[in-house]
Amino acid sequence: MKLVFIIGSGAVGKMTVGQELMKITGLRLFHNHMAIEPVIEIFGYFDGKTILDIREAVFRNFAASSNYGMIFTYMWAFDHQEDWDYIEHVKDIFRPYNTEFYYVELIAPQEIRLARNATENRIKNKPSKADVKLSDERLKKEDQYRLVSKEGEIPFGNYLRIDNSNLSAADAARLIRQTFDL
Repeated sequence: MKLVFIIGSGAVGKMTVGQELMKITGLRLFHNHMAIEPVIEIFGYFDGKTILDIREAVFRNFAASSNYGMIFTYMWAFDHQEDWDYIEHVKDIFRPYNTEFYYVELIAPQEIRLARNATENRIKNKPSKADVKLSDERLKKEDQYRLVSKEGEIPFGNYLRIDNSNLSAADAARLIRQTFDL
């Protein structure tokens, strides 16, 4: 089993790169909003506990499956220990299945991410982002957290940092596949 974490700031392209990576590797994509959007639709608001419960069920059942592997997208605040702990928790679910872990960090400046925030693919897959003005405000507010790692901060093997400012999602996916031989 393989688990690829695609991490980065809001609207950096995690889901879109994940979609392209899924097309060329056989890995399955579980982007963060696949748990968020149904909960918002059902509850009428963001309910963090329910979202975590859904993720947990998906991780446990997927890890025990015969699938080749998963791509999971996550906005990791490097200055918050609970995010580090969450990544370890997810890995603990997959470890009993001899899982290989890979980490891809996507980075791009805020002005590029704001432009990407209004793309058709993003809004189609993340209805909570349809109010682009509100979504832009949230994106700017999220930047108060340290969502880009410091040089050498990621201590894991199989780590790749990509500035995808001027790189298509398909090109980024090909680079990931080639680097990790997925």
